[in-house]
Amino acid sequence: MNPASPTGRTAVRRHDREIIALALPAFGALVAEPLFVMADSAIVGHLGTPQLAGLGVAAALLQTGVNIFVFLAYATTAAVARRLGAGDLPAALRQGLDGIWLALILGALVIATVVPTAPWLVDAFGASATAAPYGTTYLRISALGIPAMLVVLAATGVLRGLQDTKTPLYVAVGGFSANAALNALLVYGAGLGIAGSAWGTVLAQWGMAAVYLTVVVRAARRHGATLRPDLAGIRASGRAGVPLLVRTLSLRAVLMIATAVAARLGDADIAAHQITLTLWSLLAFALDAIAIAGQAIIGRYLGASDVAGAKAACRRMVLWGVVSGAVLGALVALVRPLFMPIFTTDQSVIDQLTPVLLVVAVTQPIAGVVFVLDGVLMGAGDGPYLAGAMLVTLAAFAPVALAVPALGGGLTALWWTIAGLMMGTRLVTLALRARSGRWAVTGAVRA
Repeated sequence: MNPASPTGRTAVRRHDREIIALALPAFGALVAEPLFVMADSAIVGHLGTPQLAGLGVAAALLQTGVNIFVFLAYATTAAVARRLGAGDLPAALRQGLDGIWLALILGALVIATVVPTAPWLVDAFGASATAAPYGTTYLRISALGIPAMLVVLAATGVLRGLQDTKTPLYVAVGGFSANAALNALLVYGAGLGIAGSAWGTVLAQWGMAAVYLTVVVRAARRHGATLRPDLAGIRASGRAGVPLLVRTLSLRAVLMIATAVAARLGDADIAAHQITLTLWSLLAFALDAIAIAGQAIIGRYLGASDVAGAKAACRRMVLWGVVSGAVLGALVALVRPLFMPIFTTDQSVIDQLTPVLLVVAVTQPIAGVVFVLDGVLMGAGDGPYLAGAMLVTLAAFAPVALAVPALGGGLTALWWTIAGLMMGTRLVTLALRARSGRWAVTGAVRA
């Protein structure tokens, strides 16, 4: 179809409206999520340094544990969107409920693992003798909220698959507000200290899960979808999630290697690295919002057996990724002088940050395309390829990154391996798959 023709322009506008309608609320929900930890840190920080240090260790463990299971959202989105596109809404809801049941099972296993091993985990992450008791307390209590957070991930995937990203935004904002209020009330009003912060977060998380469950269960009952757990469906959800788990673990390994290398370069380098990683994560939220729209839209088109529509949407989202990346990169380059003093006034750290932020800026268009194609292939249910591609990326990145100190490279060289080599390798592997068209498998269920 010629984009310049009236029909072509109409299709382009339709794609743009769909992308914006799904991506903007998704971005809001993504930004709201890290505010949980920020609120906890702000409140606990006034209790004392050991308490804040303990929270930092426990929060890192909890975030890692929850992020490992992010496949609950990704796999559920794709599966539900396919069935929606095929016109079988009851089956879409049943698939979503299978993902939620899997989340509850995994959450129970995590609690059974974390609660008895909390002291060992906190010590393994290097908590000091004064901070360790606070970290253990926070981790043990907060672990009780992990099933709720996994339910939130799965239920978010259900709603995204149903082309609804507004409800997750409302729930995220409400959850953050409740978390902040409960933390203040229990930490200071009830005098529970760091335990109050943990209980406040757990209550807010279960409140979010309850809202999601109410929405999904009502929809299931309205459309005649059974609420009973289906072992075959739960196993299918688990199988679909395994490749995405491999992808996530490989990506986490890349970031861990990069941080370990930065730590070997010196104090100023690791400080600048952490600041850059914070900005990198913020930029990722904006680009990931387009990827989330891609998961939902592509899954729906393929479920409806509309390969042409899926490919047209993919091309349009790639353009959005390039433009968004270029705009974000330009903003990073322009606001560098304003951004750096917010985090540090140490001139040695600022000297390291200046060139590194330029590396981040010029590579954002690459990141934009990578995020979009990642979302497209997730929406297509192409998890095995994504897992293999990420393992290839890890194999290419690790030896080069580890060689940076030995070759006399500094933090700028390390970030070229992150933003250039790692993201460039992902771009090549994902673009080759996208061009091949082999991801565009149609039907209510990907064979």
